[in-house]
Amino acid sequence: MATKVIDAQLLQKAFIAGAYNLERNKDYINELNVFPVPDGDTGSNMSLTIMAAAREVSALENPSMDELSKKISSGSLRGARGNSGVILSQLLRGFCKEIKGKKQITVSVLADGFVRAVETAYKAVMKPKEGTILTVAKGVAEKAVELSEMDMDFETLGQEILDHGNEVLKQTPELLPVLKEAGVVDSGGQGLMEFLTGAYNGLTGKEEIKEPVTSGGAAKAQTMSSEEIDTSHIKYGYCTEFIIMLEKEYNAEIEAKFKEFLTSIGDSLVVVSDDEIVKVHVHTNHPGLAFEKGLEYGSLTSMKVDNMREEHKEKVIHEQDRKKAAEQEAAKEEPKKPFGFVAVSVGEGLNDIFKDLGVDHIIEGGQTMNPSTEDVLDAISKVNAETVFVFPNNKNIILAANQAAEIEEEKQVIVIPTKTIPQGISALISFDETATAEANQAGMEDAITAVKSGQVTYAVRDTSIDGKEIKTGDYMGIDDAGIQAVGQDITEVVKDLIGAMADEDSELLSIYYGSDVEEEKANALVEAVQAAYPDFEVEAHAGGQPIYYYILSLE
Repeated sequence: MATKVIDAQLLQKAFIAGAYNLERNKDYINELNVFPVPDGDTGSNMSLTIMAAAREVSALENPSMDELSKKISSGSLRGARGNSGVILSQLLRGFCKEIKGKKQITVSVLADGFVRAVETAYKAVMKPKEGTILTVAKGVAEKAVELSEMDMDFETLGQEILDHGNEVLKQTPELLPVLKEAGVVDSGGQGLMEFLTGAYNGLTGKEEIKEPVTSGGAAKAQTMSSEEIDTSHIKYGYCTEFIIMLEKEYNAEIEAKFKEFLTSIGDSLVVVSDDEIVKVHVHTNHPGLAFEKGLEYGSLTSMKVDNMREEHKEKVIHEQDRKKAAEQEAAKEEPKKPFGFVAVSVGEGLNDIFKDLGVDHIIEGGQTMNPSTEDVLDAISKVNAETVFVFPNNKNIILAANQAAEIEEEKQVIVIPTKTIPQGISALISFDETATAEANQAGMEDAITAVKSGQVTYAVRDTSIDGKEIKTGDYMGIDDAGIQAVGQDITEVVKDLIGAMADEDSELLSIYYGSDVEEEKANALVEAVQAAYPDFEVEAHAGGQPIYYYILSLE
């Protein structure tokens, strides 16, 4: 059947189907990570972003287009993680701006929505790079505009858009040499196409979503929003009660079959009957089926359905609100300090270093677990200060932090664009409590340019990058410019990495060893490095970080 317009209910169905398809394929998307490090997380970030919105969208019953667009936009915006997740949230935000106020989506409205989505996403990225998710999104939008001139139904239009989008995706290695060398397409672009493919399948009925969205399908940061409260222990979501006014034969055998049916669709069953009425109580995901079965025996009265999942959420949210109100009340009793600090970090040792430098709140996360915009907002809310400086300490978290700064209304939020842990430490050391916020921002941003960062990890697959042949299990030394050293001797890799990082002004080398490195081995490494670079002052610290054996800071 040809579909000429998309109403809110159909869009809701398509969006949830798209989210599911992206979530199902997140591991494949992760594997497209260019660098063979054990932290490829594009798929996980995009999945967590889209599922944050999908949970809100799936909770709507018979939504209007405005309600739907608001939930898609706000859910993805606050749930956005990593650069890919933030860009995806901006694409959705732009699209929702275009459809807001519309009763239905026509082919021309869809094309306009795609165009606005791309414009919004490009504006959100300071230095847009072609060969990425942005390129794929732009290709999809251009094709939609081209086809909108023709008289097409959505089934035909959608398939042509998907075909074109996949062709653009295949061309991303020609635009980014690093993709071509690694033999992969852009992972963010792949994620976008997985979402669009799922949405098309939902739109055309090729995929039916029978269960509500309840999970993000991947590891989450420590802080969870109220929308992510676990209700998975509630197997059947609706407490259903009604009375049957008997009009047909109803005996023990019929009652046994009635109970058997109700048990097949739920639990917590209570059925009490006399000669004239039957009183029913059951927990089920399908109250309508229980009602329909009851109508076989007579008319219904005193019908009542309660959403137990929502009641559970409300109780937990109420408790969270009560605690938050108590914290805020306590905070009011203390005057706000002029400056506060939030930093992203992982590893007990690194966390302690940041706390010693005055950080008020640590967001547990980093390269392997990018916190969401909501996580950053939550951390900011816990700092009793007029101005809060945020240190993302990872290039994949900066966009989410900036997004949080734009949303926060009560405090001035300044994001210092630290891309590494060493940059975050250097920035904090340079902070001057007697200076203004603006002066400190300038000083800290200047400080991060004076530190060089490196890290040592292992390869998770065979590949070739920057002319280096890398085998699974090899140690890799990576600095701000890329992979600088590869080998099977970790000490030699560290020394080679330092050689690539060092210049004539380098004096102080700080080595933060990870959770997989024993102190004895770290000390032995320091001795070897000191012997190789006798002019450096070398110091070691227990960082406790996962994945990376060593993080290096050279100043």
